[in-house]
Amino acid sequence: MKDVSGRGRRRLALIALVPFALLATVHVGHAVSPSMAARLYARADEAATTVTNVLSGIRLFAAPALAVTREADALRRSRPRDAALLDRLASQPTAHWIGGWARDLRGEVSRVASFASSTGAVPVLVAYNIPNRDCGGHSAGGDRDAGAYARWIRDFAAGLRGHKTIVVLEPDALGHLDCLGRDEQESRLTMLRDAVGVLKDNGATVYVDAGNARWVKPDQMAVRLRRAGLDRADGFALNVSNFVPTPESIRYGERVASMTGNKHFIIDTSRNGVGGNGQWCNPRGQALGAFPTTQTGNPLVDAYLWVKAPGQSDGPCNGGPAAGRFWTEYALELARNQPEQFANAVRLAAR
Repeated sequence: MKDVSGRGRRRLALIALVPFALLATVHVGHAVSPSMAARLYARADEAATTVTNVLSGIRLFAAPALAVTREADALRRSRPRDAALLDRLASQPTAHWIGGWARDLRGEVSRVASFASSTGAVPVLVAYNIPNRDCGGHSAGGDRDAGAYARWIRDFAAGLRGHKTIVVLEPDALGHLDCLGRDEQESRLTMLRDAVGVLKDNGATVYVDAGNARWVKPDQMAVRLRRAGLDRADGFALNVSNFVPTPESIRYGERVASMTGNKHFIIDTSRNGVGGNGQWCNPRGQALGAFPTTQTGNPLVDAYLWVKAPGQSDGPCNGGPAAGRFWTEYALELARNQPEQFANAVRLAAR
């Protein structure tokens, strides 16, 4: 082990003390001023060691997209161009979401992880079962209480054992803290800290969801992430199921990273090709963004991922079906509207 002496020991001590200073002085429900966050983290950030991309060199797992392929087959004769667009969607790596609907939780996680491993690829799984999920919105649900969730996340993690996996932990859980009371906030943060530890102990690469760039101020999100166990996680996730453009997400992520010891992050680019229109539930006129890749060109961005499968409905709004159902015409709209620089990237890769 490399010896750390003098100035190096002092830097490590400072990094270790910063989270405790935050815990002692800041309640999670209140914003932290940028100047306060800067004072707390400036020296720690200066001392933070450079971490390489933990996803570098892996091949992302593209699971068989049966619903998409079935729709493509149905259109193959009458609408061949649309069928080709759907074929391209079906060929891309997308995340596998797992929530309380999984009847055999450990078995389902294990089957996905095992199948991916057998192909030499790494799957992206989304753990999505935090109590009081979505604050009663279109994706409401989640486990009944903290005890049930602790058992659920342990079953989830047990299915990962022995396989390399990427887990995006609880989309929107930190963004929605403000809809909870003080005790519920503390309970949620405790659940997330526990979940990070359990997942890491079972070999997962873990990204704690941090909402999107237009939701919670970066200094406040940095505090929430720290309180949710980011120190043990590999990084944080941005823009899951959202539409914020990648450059804006990167700027936000870099600000959060500067206050969390330069933690890396991933960005969901499944629907952010044109940047949204202010709506969040099946907004029309949207587009695919960058195709999934671990080669982002930014040292802090570990991957662009399709965490939200393009074409899956956000809920019964703007003409869409129930949340999670595949919506063919919406998927085609996203694909047709994809900016050329992103569409060309996959064509070049196929040569």
